Amino acid sequence: MDTLQNMRVFVRVVEAGSFTAAAQSLDSTTGAMSRAVSELEAHLRTRLLNRSTRRLALTPAGERYLKRCTQILADVGSAEEEASGAHERPAGALRMHSFASLGQQYVLPAISRYRALHPEVTVELTLSQRMPDLFEGSSDVSVVTASSLPNSDLVSHQLGTTYSILCASPGYVRTHGVPRVPADLAHHDCLILKTPALPAYEWALEGPEGNVEMHVDGPVQVNIAESLAVAIREGMGIGVLPVYTAIEGLRNGTLVRVLPQHKLQKTNVYALYPSRKFVDAKTKTWVEFLRAHLPEVIARDMALLEELTQEQLAEEEALVGSAMPDAAVAAAPKTAH
Repeated sequence: MDTLQNMRVFVRVVEAGSFTAAAQSLDSTTGAMSRAVSELEAHLRTRLLNRSTRRLALTPAGERYLKRCTQILADVGSAEEEASGAHERPAGALRMHSFASLGQQYVLPAISRYRALHPEVTVELTLSQRMPDLFEGSSDVSVVTASSLPNSDLVSHQLGTTYSILCASPGYVRTHGVPRVPADLAHHDCLILKTPALPAYEWALEGPEGNVEMHVDGPVQVNIAESLAVAIREGMGIGVLPVYTAIEGLRNGTLVRVLPQHKLQKTNVYALYPSRKFVDAKTKTWVEFLRAHLPEVIARDMALLEELTQEQLAEEEALVGSAMPDAAVAAAPKTAH
């Protein structure tokens, strides 16, 4: 028995005043209307209508039930309208997940811009180093970094490509010197960023001489890039930071890029969500916003890194050049007078 449909018939019969009028308004038959109400009464074990050849009258139980049915059907209508509208108008709570550093540097600023466009959307952002099971429904969208994605039923959109670089504090390099080649790192304190997606103690550097793999160890290990950036700024050693975490420190001088012609851990940035079917408006517009906005932000940071790196290389070359005349004079033979 379709209880909800029978409730609709019952309410319509009462409003129309007869089974025949109700049947005409619902494009059905008088017999179908009568059977629906009879099924409802049998289900409830209560008479709802007193029937005669001339009129229908509600029983006391029927009057109480009519009020309940009217409210329930109104609530169902509102729920259907709200659910249907969710596919048309961005509103309500959007549950997001992101890896911690990526979320702080890229996702939170993007949320600010997105909500300026869609103020009826509220955001619940979870920052975690582990990927949630989106099919469980705890998050609507996840923004993550990975070298590649495993096969799954998730919908994915690549938002850009980034990588990591070696950084130290100005104080550390003044005290301990600057590594000139990757092998020099063996003589430095290497700070470890340990995440589920990346090997912590193996650094694979890509540079002018090709790829160099090194096993490193050090006095401090953390699991979030922002925490590692603090350790680096405090002069504890040299560490690997994603460009989006390092760029502000490089710009304001609290960080120095080490081995500036080398990079590590090339990764892609992805937006993931569970299904292409019945995607609500807030999820759809958020993903569309990310696809338009984040590639520009990533490209901006990459361009700024290149500019800062070229400035650093030029300064290092100038320092070497300024030291050469003194060395040449010291090495020249003395002329007797």
